[in-house]
Amino acid sequence: MHDIKAIRDNPDLYEQAWSAKGRSGVAAQALELDAALRAAQTALQEAQSRRNDLSKQIGQAKGRKDEAEAARLMAEVETLKAVLESKGAVERETGEALRDLLAGLPNLPAPDVPAGADENDNQEVRRWGEPFAITAPKDHVDLGETLGLMDFEAAARMSGSRFVVLKGQLARLERALGQFMLDLQTREHGYLEVSPPLLVRDEAVFGTGQLPKFAEDLFHTEDGRWLIPTAEVSLTNLVRDQITPAEELPLRLTALTHCFRSEAGASGRDTRGMIRQHQFQKVELVSITTPDQSDEEHERMVGCAEAVLKALELPFRTMLLCSGDMGFSARKTYDLEVWIPSEGRYREISSCSNCGDFQGRRMNARTKAAGEKATRIVHTLNGSGLAVGRTLVAILENYQDENGAIAIPQALHPYMGGLTRIGGDA
Repeated sequence: MHDIKAIRDNPDLYEQAWSAKGRSGVAAQALELDAALRAAQTALQEAQSRRNDLSKQIGQAKGRKDEAEAARLMAEVETLKAVLESKGAVERETGEALRDLLAGLPNLPAPDVPAGADENDNQEVRRWGEPFAITAPKDHVDLGETLGLMDFEAAARMSGSRFVVLKGQLARLERALGQFMLDLQTREHGYLEVSPPLLVRDEAVFGTGQLPKFAEDLFHTEDGRWLIPTAEVSLTNLVRDQITPAEELPLRLTALTHCFRSEAGASGRDTRGMIRQHQFQKVELVSITTPDQSDEEHERMVGCAEAVLKALELPFRTMLLCSGDMGFSARKTYDLEVWIPSEGRYREISSCSNCGDFQGRRMNARTKAAGEKATRIVHTLNGSGLAVGRTLVAILENYQDENGAIAIPQALHPYMGGLTRIGGDA
């Protein structure tokens, strides 16, 4: 959500940013609605003030027993009723139109975000590790199905496409990954583990920016709730309508949850395998900070996500997204992309975003330092630490041998009951 006063003060900044995202003219449209709203509010206040004055004059006229004057004044009051009703309707309709417009406009990119239209304009920041030398690598689907531990057909029979059934050692590996990621983030990086609701109300998904623009990407229940597309929604909304003492910030929260996405915008993309599914597990990282902390906290969060890939010894690169490839709520985003041997390229496995005060405004989430009277909107950050299914894919493909057996990364050995290999002589 945007502050209309900030748009009034610097309309060119907003117009330039939104034009880069294909929304030319919306800053001027917002200012037109704002001007119309303020004019209606002024007219309404003037009419209300006049009505109050007339009420006093009517009382005075009746006190003087001047019935003719009282009748004239009462007639004017009747006329003002129509004016009040008309101006009140304009105020409501214009205010709603302005709120709807502002609610549907994306966040502005930070000054150091590169300009660009799409992923081709993203900038590589760094790489870690060398891609595994694998001759004729199999993809994770062939590997999992050959092992008899990955079943897409059974999942399709009960649920349709974009679902999978994992069995035996692969199911255990998925569980191990989630637990390992949680332990790393809580024990080494100071995140507080949370077990949040998976079903939330309209206000929660509006607060983090999924509503109203991306309703078709979500699953909606008959009783009016939404299945979370990411634990970002639940974790960030913990500070909704709250004033958090500045001394308690940053809040660092993490959760391992199932996530649910309709993938409405991904028709025909990644239909094979586990890369893009309707239901998946993810460890989410969320930070709530003061404005002066958020840039530093963003870099720290990226490092916490990178630490998972380093511990699993998976080659990856870190990308700074351009303005045209960032999400709706993001001010600045880094993507981590892991090496996928079967595709011979890097694929996104984590996205870490600084949303600035964008979500805080939508949630009315504020902070205040001790001894200060004024409050400030908090800054919010979120990132994957990591997507469990995509990490499982990366392990299967990067740790395969020529016989289709899978070595288990050493960091996961304590979570696998002594198992160091899936398939082969395991």
